[in-house]
Amino acid sequence: MLNHMRELTDAPIFTSVIVQGELMFMAHRSERKGENLARVQLFLRGMTIYSVDYITANIYGNLKADILEYYGPKEKKERRKTRIEALGISDNDLWIAAIALQHSLIIVSADSDFQRISAVRELQLESWESSP
Repeated sequence: MLNHMRELTDAPIFTSVIVQGELMFMAHRSERKGENLARVQLFLRGMTIYSVDYITANIYGNLKADILEYYGPKEKKERRKTRIEALGISDNDLWIAAIALQHSLIIVSADSDFQRISAVRELQLESWESSP
């Protein structure tokens, strides 16, 4: 993925505050905490980082309701008790999708959560993983 990013010298690359938080969490939990925190900071330097705002929250809420409707139990009473993670989609990935939808961004990920979300709402997806 990093090699692909290096090839995009003039293309703007964005991320979200959610991804920043996940990267920081992983660095803090790693065996080489200091080194990995520095790597995350270097990776994010100069990159536009989108935050969550009122519009993002509205998109997120609507998207989450649509996903529960699509993947959740058909009985409304049961659907109300269903947690999104039980449907194989993380809340963080929903926030990332909401930010991408809000700003018409392409999500670069091999995470299957985004394929599941795109069955409900069209997302621009790319995977930069090389084939083995």
